[in-house]
Amino acid sequence: MKRPFAVLFALPALAAVSYLAPPHDGDAADRAVRLVEAGQVDLNDPANTIALVKLNAVVGVKGTVETVNGQDTLTRVGITCALCHSTVDNSFAPGIGKRLDGWPNRDLNPGAIIALSPALTPEQKAVFNSWGKGKYDPRFNLDGKNGPAVIPPAYGLFGVHKVTFTGDGDRIAYWNRYVAVTQMGGHGAFSDTRTGVNVVNGTDDQVSDKLDALEAYQLSLAAPAPPAGSFDAAAAERGRMVFEGVGRCSTCHSGAKLTDANDRLHPVTDSVAEPEPNGAPSYVARSATKLYRTTPLHGLWQHAPYFHNGSAATLDAAVQAYNSRLALGLSAAQMADLVQYLKSL
Repeated sequence: MKRPFAVLFALPALAAVSYLAPPHDGDAADRAVRLVEAGQVDLNDPANTIALVKLNAVVGVKGTVETVNGQDTLTRVGITCALCHSTVDNSFAPGIGKRLDGWPNRDLNPGAIIALSPALTPEQKAVFNSWGKGKYDPRFNLDGKNGPAVIPPAYGLFGVHKVTFTGDGDRIAYWNRYVAVTQMGGHGAFSDTRTGVNVVNGTDDQVSDKLDALEAYQLSLAAPAPPAGSFDAAAAERGRMVFEGVGRCSTCHSGAKLTDANDRLHPVTDSVAEPEPNGAPSYVARSATKLYRTTPLHGLWQHAPYFHNGSAATLDAAVQAYNSRLALGLSAAQMADLVQYLKSL
């Protein structure tokens, strides 16, 4: 079994890493924003990124900054779940604002950051650089196949028992352990005989005792309501009837969570997102279940692109894909109304 790749990189400028927004420290937020507002922070200067990390103002990045030869120096750095599963509201400037936990960071380019590692071969770097913004392949370092998925939202999961695209685990804690150990190099163990993954890092388990609290926090995150005026209410009501009627959407997107994930998973033949784009390997074939979960739809307006592989850039494209692949026979007007309904969720 291949070892997890090491995310070893010289911390690049803030704009390439994440967003400015301390999680809970108002004083740090004020100091960081004042620096930016006063024009004292060049966001393309790694030294200023270190200053912002010191203020705990870069979402998803934790660092130890020490004075070495009279200069602030980043001596330890790590990432958190928030790097990929949080963003900001842009209330101060693009990429700068109040933190929004659970929102997928579709502006982040994890592959490009990983590719900065000097430990990687040119071939590995080429794979990481091929992913693009908002995508990540959580299997590549284990099976050597290249087929990235879009970073999913981590909100609106309360009451949903299958939380990943393939429903590999019944709890968020399953996936949190998988990512913590096999992707982030956390000290602990992950094993699943269905996939043959068995990774142990270190001799001290620093993962297990954090999983329950982390899961509880994630389950507290509600899907965001659509912004006022972002959809046509009358068209959305017509679209709801299409959704529940001739569009056959509610056959799978059922119940309060608009997913049947608690009752069943689906074979690859039910997916309109496969075959994968650009000849990538089947994502579901690399999973434990070999099946797909129906995605919950609340907050759908927020996280384009759509499908597990991002192959539908917009909701219009997603609806058109279903209409074509399933031969639904929807008219242009019905599809337009259905899009408005999806925007209202």
